Amino acid sequence: MRPPPARTALKRGTIAAVLVAAFFGLAGCGGKSGDENRVPGTTLTIYSSVPLHGASSVSAKAVVSGAELALAQARGRIGRYHIVLKELDDSNPQRGGWDPGQTTLDAHQAVQDKTTIGYIGEFNSGASAVSIPLLNRAGIPQISPASTAVGLTSAGPGAAPGEPDKYYPTGVRTFARVVPNDSVQARAQVQLLRSMGCQKTYVLDDGEVDGQDTATSFQLAAKGAGLPVLGVQSFNPKATDYSALATAVAQTGADCVLLSAITEDNAVLLTKQIASAMPGAQILGSAGLAESTYTDPADGGIPTSLDPRVMITVAALGPDPSSPAARAFYAAYRQRFGPAQPYAIYGYEAMSLMLDAIDRATDHGSGPARRSKVVAAIFDTRNRHSVLGTYSIDSGGDTTLRRYGALRVLDGQLRLWKVLDV
Repeated sequence: MRPPPARTALKRGTIAAVLVAAFFGLAGCGGKSGDENRVPGTTLTIYSSVPLHGASSVSAKAVVSGAELALAQARGRIGRYHIVLKELDDSNPQRGGWDPGQTTLDAHQAVQDKTTIGYIGEFNSGASAVSIPLLNRAGIPQISPASTAVGLTSAGPGAAPGEPDKYYPTGVRTFARVVPNDSVQARAQVQLLRSMGCQKTYVLDDGEVDGQDTATSFQLAAKGAGLPVLGVQSFNPKATDYSALATAVAQTGADCVLLSAITEDNAVLLTKQIASAMPGAQILGSAGLAESTYTDPADGGIPTSLDPRVMITVAALGPDPSSPAARAFYAAYRQRFGPAQPYAIYGYEAMSLMLDAIDRATDHGSGPARRSKVVAAIFDTRNRHSVLGTYSIDSGGDTTLRRYGALRVLDGQLRLWKVLDV
């Protein structure tokens, strides 16, 4: 059984501290205030930063498409202001996923641009741990469509020592998210595993910030609910064979395996070898696997023979027949981009919330555009009616939404099986 979050804290802290220190040498000291906080002119730029290379790019590109749709529906304007979206890539093509150095460059570009009014990103929590302090220093409002690590916003169970304060050098919160954090997902996973009849669960994570945070949050939630967890172990995402690991997990007697990982960290191979070594076990994937590159063999995903044994938890519930707003979103998205990946709706809502905050902060586009006012408007969001449902943003930057979806895989496609209210 693993003792973290100490190990998670080291990984986050090392990456963030080195890059923040390097950036401060470029950006200077102190936050912006007064007229420095005001964006000149009538063009306001919103940056997006997500991994456009690697297996997660299919979800990340859907986030950007969702944001594009929201901006297009607003006709790219708020009063006298013209709103521009600049799309950045926080990935390294060679690495095949998000990259701390590239994330730093993305944040630096936004900070150096005097027209920047907002930043949508990151997709991965590890990347957010890098960019939040850099953007915070410049007072740039940031909304994530997918980063779920507890410690980005809260010092509650699952957070590492020093979180979240170490991400906010100005002492003012500038980061919010429209997706529930990992403590919510963990409770949903416990609820789902119980309904699946799981008696003993083993947890494998990919060693990434998201993977470890989800694993730690699940371990805490399972303990509180009395659900036995036989072990929590990080696997090597660069390995070429997991048969020995799969055999070792099988020998524990677990009847369910929670795979807390992102697709590009060899999740498909690991799933196949776990399934082979444990023919009677159910496999539950965390939200990082809710994409066709994991589920669809045509995109390099798992074989359809494993579909009955695999479920995935994700906050995106798909088209909700009881929600006209959600139905309208999916129809508009399909017409413009084709079928929506689960995270498309979160990119749409991240942009929609940003635009709404800018609108409120500038008196419908008639007043000055100040980043500090946009930040305040985001954190003043109350009972917002959206495509995700009605929610508020709390003082830490978390959404009050508490619903997760349990998705089944059918012929390589994700289908909503059950809604989990936690």
